[in-house]
Amino acid sequence: MKLSTISLLSAFASLTLAAPSAPGWRFDLKEARSGIVALEAIVVSPTLVLWFDRASNDPLQINNHSAWGALWNLETSTVTPLDVLSNSFCASGALLSNGTMVSIGGDPNLFPGNPAIRPGNQAIRIFEPCASPTGEGCTLFEDPDTLHLLEKRWYPASIRIFDGSLLIVGGMHEDTPFYNTDPALSFEFFPPKESTPRPSAFLERSLPANLFPRIFALPDGKVFMVANNQSIIYDIEAQTERILPDIPNNVRVTNPIDGSAILLPLSPPDFIPEVLVCGGTQTDTLDPLALTSQTPATSQCSRIRLDEEGIAKGWEVEHMLERRTMPELVHLPNGQILIANGAGTGFAAIASVSDPIGNSNSDHAVLVPSLYTPDAPLGQRISNAGMPSSGIARVYHSSITLTPQGNFLIGGSNPNPNTTAPGPGVKFPSEFRVQTLDPPFMFVERPKILNTPEKLAFGKKVTVPISLPSNLARPGAKVQVSLMDLGFSTHAFHSSARLVFMEATISRDSKSLTFTTPPNGRVFPPGPATIFLTIDDVSSEGAWVMMGSGRSPPTLE
Repeated sequence: MKLSTISLLSAFASLTLAAPSAPGWRFDLKEARSGIVALEAIVVSPTLVLWFDRASNDPLQINNHSAWGALWNLETSTVTPLDVLSNSFCASGALLSNGTMVSIGGDPNLFPGNPAIRPGNQAIRIFEPCASPTGEGCTLFEDPDTLHLLEKRWYPASIRIFDGSLLIVGGMHEDTPFYNTDPALSFEFFPPKESTPRPSAFLERSLPANLFPRIFALPDGKVFMVANNQSIIYDIEAQTERILPDIPNNVRVTNPIDGSAILLPLSPPDFIPEVLVCGGTQTDTLDPLALTSQTPATSQCSRIRLDEEGIAKGWEVEHMLERRTMPELVHLPNGQILIANGAGTGFAAIASVSDPIGNSNSDHAVLVPSLYTPDAPLGQRISNAGMPSSGIARVYHSSITLTPQGNFLIGGSNPNPNTTAPGPGVKFPSEFRVQTLDPPFMFVERPKILNTPEKLAFGKKVTVPISLPSNLARPGAKVQVSLMDLGFSTHAFHSSARLVFMEATISRDSKSLTFTTPPNGRVFPPGPATIFLTIDDVSSEGAWVMMGSGRSPPTLE
């Protein structure tokens, strides 16, 4: 009998060891290369991501010269070059209320490899909605002589606001070595609303480390801004600013001392906004030659709730698991925040500190992402348990974006003044390898949104057909429906990124989902959106919709 029992236990142990483990997070290195350094990224359709680089000698070719724009096909993991007229290096962008992608600003410098190139610092680049799932026939439009910004802007920020137009903030006029010593201290709009830019006292106060300000459209229509270590709420309509508390502990968070920031998910009925700022460096704005590539970044995250009670309380401080400069914060459909990319020491910009690593002002790439859970207790919100290492440094000039498929597309990294190949002594070359970071739900049966209306009106109940795996079609399951702007990624910031949870119920037969759209275009600025259904942290693929009428801006909805 003993032998029989032992045999049974041994057999059970063998079965246990052989059982497949639960799926985890995975990095997937794609066979195709990006062809350009993917330093700016925006999802422009359910199947396409638009990338921009600087005008350089990248390997991807178009019309007998190197391309610096490209479309990445999310279904086939292949790249198609786009012809760009102006130098899009260190530009910004967003989607308008009618679905048009607008890229603004960029590098004033030309490139001898393409004599037809135009300066980018007043550029406006238009990519209209592309019906082709492969991008065939879809092009970028530019007319610098008649379509341009009011003021020259390199390293600006831009977001879609409540009327579906873009607010464009800050930047610099011409090439400067490190800090913003030739600043654009103003705001403007696209499409234009005024004949001259609006001056900004905030941008003047936040010099010299205020490039790519972190800006967020709040659910009352105002805009929260962070630059250097300072913050304000700007009232677009009244043209007033309210000064808020500084980031604690002398931490600075905008280029060239880059942290990242994100608007945390907005939830009904009150949609109270909170902003999270992570990374950067605890330093004074010293002469760059007094700074080093080994200066430790900060692990600090600062969080503020932007109602009267939260503003009175000020910033709440917590810490990442490691120090990071140039991280990026990106929403997951379930409301968690991915913290990815960046370096443990140093700064943004190129070859301007006292001891660059090759050309890189930073060192010690951080390869393992973390997850931030906003509703967890303070001190328990950040974890990297089960997270893999990317194996690829993603430091200055890298990008990451959530895709409609539910995973993250990661590309770029180039802390060099030109295209720099791997080789002896080159620690941080120009990076053309492309990865996805795939959440565990990518490897299990997922909910499906079977169909959605092309356009959704504000403040309406909408019912759509769904399909659920049997293990998720159960009473008491946690159901979340998120309406998301997937944002524009560049320079450690995901501008316009937004997640609004919608009240939702699933029918008793588990065949339909009913949700209530946001009340107006201040809570979710009118324009393209992606809807995800998440049940017990298993997310569907996203459904691409137009939130609002789809009219050209300005449109108040």
